[in-house]
Amino acid sequence: MPVRNRFAELHDEITAWRRDFHEHPELLFDVHRTAGIVAEKLKEFGCDEVVTGIGRTGVVGIIRGKSNASGRTVGLRADMDALPIEEATGVAYASKTPGKMHACGHDGHTAMLLGAARYLAETRNFDGSVAVIFQPAEEGGGGGREMVEEGMMDRFGIDEVYGMHNIPGRALGTFAIRPGMFYAATGLFEVEIRGKGGHGAYPHDTIDPIVVASQTVLALQTIASRNADPMRPLVVSVTSIESSSKAFNVIPEKVVLKGTTRTMDERTADLAEARFGEIVAKTAELYGATATFQYTRNYPALENAEAETEYAAAAAKAVAGDCALADASMWGEDFSFFLNERPGAYIHLGIGDAADLHNEAYNFNDEAIPFGCSWFVEIAESRLPVRT
Repeated sequence: MPVRNRFAELHDEITAWRRDFHEHPELLFDVHRTAGIVAEKLKEFGCDEVVTGIGRTGVVGIIRGKSNASGRTVGLRADMDALPIEEATGVAYASKTPGKMHACGHDGHTAMLLGAARYLAETRNFDGSVAVIFQPAEEGGGGGREMVEEGMMDRFGIDEVYGMHNIPGRALGTFAIRPGMFYAATGLFEVEIRGKGGHGAYPHDTIDPIVVASQTVLALQTIASRNADPMRPLVVSVTSIESSSKAFNVIPEKVVLKGTTRTMDERTADLAEARFGEIVAKTAELYGATATFQYTRNYPALENAEAETEYAAAAAKAVAGDCALADASMWGEDFSFFLNERPGAYIHLGIGDAADLHNEAYNFNDEAIPFGCSWFVEIAESRLPVRT
């Protein structure tokens, strides 16, 4: 079955939801407004159960089918949080909150799953139950981990779970997926390098933490280029350098580095963490500075289950006529916590020509809404077929 006609009828309404979320972005677990609207709409749609506060601010709605001979529940997940980026799209519905924007399309994900929930609550053409899961704090906060740790899967009897992400640059309304390892495991780090501050005209009287930080940044790149097996992917990215000085003629007392690592296997993750600590400590020591750091294993690698990947691809083909094989990615995604608990799959949805994800000019393409809504519905109905 192609795109559902109902979503053509609902397109303007779902688009309005999406743009409202876009105007009011919220970060990490502080998604109270978004979660409140989601819960209110799920109740309006007639969901049989709506539970809030899971994983702090997550929302789960349960929709029961016309029968329950299977006794099964399929989970469908969308993320709700935005990013700490100053928006530069210039659209009429741009963020009203300085320094925050939906630069990853979670506003679109939330709106599409709400649209699917409305349809499923109207039709109930499935045997079993559908759990629509709205998750906070995907962007580094581990909201998926917290929802799992609070027992969400067992509480709602979820048997398998599916998620979706929009992809700029992929043709509008097309899908792509891959079985097995899809997204990388992520690590987060923060390093504080302390030296001896002083006047910029007298560097010999200081221990310059900017020089130490610069050498540290370069040395960290050797983990990937000279320590890791070149057949095992590894990314080490320093993404922020901040000093305690704001003056042009002051050598600061300290510099803070922040960044991320990405790996596809445990052996490489162990290597990255070990070498990271050695390089940071020894580089500071070499220049007479001191360094302290935090290194956190954040999200596990996202691995699609073989059978569920086939189900997800079949649903995509039913909606769009085809489903491509996606490349593995060094992105991180905390849907991996769900997949570590239950079999399932994560799929890409093309939104056509758009700025890259996490870019100040990014904007979700509302023309993708009927495709995403239809895929959510198709996977639910195909995995919970009504027996005749």
